[in-house]
Amino acid sequence: MVTEFVWQDEFKIGVESIDHEHQRLFKIINKLFAFREEEKDSQWTCQESIKYFKDHAIKHFADEEAYMLSIDYEGLAEHRRIHRGFRENTLPALEQELEQTNYAPDAVDHFLGVCTGWLIGHTLTEDQAITGKRDGKWENLLPSEELKALEKVIVQLVFNLFHLESQMISEAYGGEKFGKGVYYRLVYGTKKDQRRQEIILVFEEKLLINTVGKILGIQTGKLDTMLVHAARYTARQFVSRVLEHFPAEEGSELREENLLTYEQFKKIFEREEFQASLLFNTGGAGYFAYCVIAPHLLKANVATPIGAENAMDEVERYLSQRREEEAVHKRKILVVDDSLTIRESIKRLLEPDYEVAMADSGVAAIRTITLNRPDLVLLDYEMPVCDGRQTLEMLRSDPVFADLPVIFLTGRRDTDSMIKVMPLKPAGYLIKQSKPEEIKQEIDNFFAKHVK
Repeated sequence: MVTEFVWQDEFKIGVESIDHEHQRLFKIINKLFAFREEEKDSQWTCQESIKYFKDHAIKHFADEEAYMLSIDYEGLAEHRRIHRGFRENTLPALEQELEQTNYAPDAVDHFLGVCTGWLIGHTLTEDQAITGKRDGKWENLLPSEELKALEKVIVQLVFNLFHLESQMISEAYGGEKFGKGVYYRLVYGTKKDQRRQEIILVFEEKLLINTVGKILGIQTGKLDTMLVHAARYTARQFVSRVLEHFPAEEGSELREENLLTYEQFKKIFEREEFQASLLFNTGGAGYFAYCVIAPHLLKANVATPIGAENAMDEVERYLSQRREEEAVHKRKILVVDDSLTIRESIKRLLEPDYEVAMADSGVAAIRTITLNRPDLVLLDYEMPVCDGRQTLEMLRSDPVFADLPVIFLTGRRDTDSMIKVMPLKPAGYLIKQSKPEEIKQEIDNFFAKHVK
């Protein structure tokens, strides 16, 4: 891993205020590299520097967006989307890993690797595009809803195959290193219409050891021939399962596969335009990325282009659509569970008919409830630190939430536990292993019975 982040003239975009702030971010990263090398008493300093980097980066994003707005930059919406992803997904996930591991060297390396690569890549592509020096890297990504669908499929498959909780931390992964990596390229095609799709999987070495290696019983903690071959087979099965979820890829067959060096991977990354480039964290087991080159997946005419001849009609249609959406009042449900997979699966099940929020702990649930009171809380009974019973006790101790409906989520019917919480007046119990349609029916019945 690099130990110094050198500012170069090629990073300049020609806007003095933006270039000045970029240089400052480079300097902060360099300080973090220095703190990483110190052996003693560096955690607090590293922690404060990371907080400073985060706060400064967020302020810089706002200033940069204000400048783009002032010059009517046409790529502002996409730029905002990338900033928002880094601010709301990437940084919080990296910070969480640092805190959970007590600033372990691997976690610090992840933070530095991802932030350094992201900052270089973003400066050399999207920021350069502001002044027309080059095209933006992420102009041809799939629409957000399709990236979200791909993310959900991948998260669920990782859980099904390896019982690992994974979380997407970037939808604009720029090819940066995040530890020792294995770079695996798969090329698919169809006989019928000659469509071609490249998928590049990037695995942190320790992730393969923690998953495929564990299944094989490998104790060395290192990659060997058997592990790499097993990882290839597993990756192929994984990608096939992903493609099954997307009808547009029906009939795709594997035509080619390659193990790439990092240099070969970077050349592809610099040359091609990606339709998806997602980075995931598995909560300590390791990082991986899922990258797709498939121009045929881009949808044409997603929305009606607005011109002088139709501007009035299109704006009125848009406002009418907004009014219709706002008129449909959805009941609000808060799902509280320490399992990301459980939270996401329940959200997918309910969100067509309900407004669904999520919290990963009892403390987070109380904060969410205080800020935006839901109509119903689905509360995991068995959570670390502050379990479901303790969370409900805290809610019932506040008169404001004394009548808030709470249904417990539980992995088993435990009569003793149910008796203990009866004085707290839960609205019911749901077994997590129930069929999705049964869970949905229980929620619908609750609202039909209790809410008019």
